[in-house]
Amino acid sequence: TESLADCQTRVLSCFEDTIAPALFDEEGLPIPPDDRTIIVVAHSNTIRSLIAYFDDVPEDLVTEIYVPNSVPILYRFERSTRKPVSNKLQSSHGGSHARWMLSAANHQVVRDAVSTGGILTRALFDAMDTNRDNGLSAQEIEEGIRDLMKDAGRTQNDCVVIGVAKKVARELGKGEYITFREFERRTAEAYQGLNTTANDFATDEPFP
Repeated sequence: TESLADCQTRVLSCFEDTIAPALFDEEGLPIPPDDRTIIVVAHSNTIRSLIAYFDDVPEDLVTEIYVPNSVPILYRFERSTRKPVSNKLQSSHGGSHARWMLSAANHQVVRDAVSTGGILTRALFDAMDTNRDNGLSAQEIEEGIRDLMKDAGRTQNDCVVIGVAKKVARELGKGEYITFREFERRTAEAYQGLNTTANDFATDEPFP
């Protein structure tokens, strides 16, 4: 079985030898390097290894990097430095240049979910708080997520809502419990991290 460290070594070698040249250097392609987009589709540990590299994540925090399922993650780079240019947002691994790419419909779904009466607010908290101690652990949130995923009435858009809940669970410390107010704050913060604005980037170049 490949360890995460072995995966990182293999992935970074692939990035340096294949992805980076195609993104920054290769000439003669229909799209010039400054306008080029490279799509990487891979297993979560492969993506986690790239995120760790791009965000300069300390080795002991690499396992804390959250990789959402079925949600594209965007990094923008300065070609001359080959470094990410988006401002860092707070994350479980200390800060990330990454942005989740969501459709307008998915944004609305998450906005509704974190609004009063939404599925990521009081009703979900109470449903997850099975022992009625007014606090949630990561395990309780994960069990609640599994129940959400079993709901046959869920739509495809709800995968990103579940992704936000998973992010909150993953970022809880070992043995940490959160109150409803903290749960509400963290889900709202996770939603804010999905948004991209002109201030997120080093230039005024329009978002593609």
